[in-house]
Amino acid sequence: MIEVRRLSTLKEFSEALQLQQCVWGFADVDLVPLPVFAVANHTGGQVFGAYDGQCMVGFCLAFPGLKPCGPFLHSHMLAVLPDYRDSGVGRLLKLEQRSDALSRGLDLMEWTFDPLQIKNAYFNIARLGAIVRRYLDNEYGNSSSPLDGGLPTDRCVAEWWIALPRVEETLSHTAASRDSSLTWPRLGVEARIVLPSDIDHIRRDEPERARDIQRSIAARFHSSFGQGLAVIGFERTKTEGAYLLGRWP
Repeated sequence: MIEVRRLSTLKEFSEALQLQQCVWGFADVDLVPLPVFAVANHTGGQVFGAYDGQCMVGFCLAFPGLKPCGPFLHSHMLAVLPDYRDSGVGRLLKLEQRSDALSRGLDLMEWTFDPLQIKNAYFNIARLGAIVRRYLDNEYGNSSSPLDGGLPTDRCVAEWWIALPRVEETLSHTAASRDSSLTWPRLGVEARIVLPSDIDHIRRDEPERARDIQRSIAARFHSSFGQGLAVIGFERTKTEGAYLLGRWP
């Protein structure tokens, strides 16, 4: 059974650092160092680890933030070892983050994700109930991670309004089904931004084509957000993954 618990010691932070290297393949310069974990832990952030027995198989790291509307948490990292992916570990970590944030009276968590990664987009939007209203061009500069494939680090910003009925309903619905309804809750969709399902292979084998796709969807996102639309759903088929856009109050 997987157990999620708060991390607080340098030994535990060191385990998370090693897991970073395993999951992302970062060069040393791109690793989040031990002191940052300690700072997050002591300043209102979140550092949680997922354990299978004595082995850390995943972790998440979040920092406190402040907006004009009030405080929130920015979830900077969530990593799961390859052998434990698609087994619910990431969901357990996100649920622990949500529970902790709600207990402190917070109602918003944010994080960034690569819009070209269909599996992550589906998890964030369809299974957690996050929305997206911002697209960041090359947010982190050049990355040493092979997962970025040498492309600019464009990112979508996921907004997880953890106290809203939308999120509660989505979590309850997806807990009952590993393959949740693609448009749950029912939405008013006005536009779609589509990716080919083999985008990971395209990024690896055809980098110029991958960059063209990245530029194209970036333009679509910027245009859609400029018109007041937000990503409110995500669906995937054997041939494509599609961001569903509509009005968000």
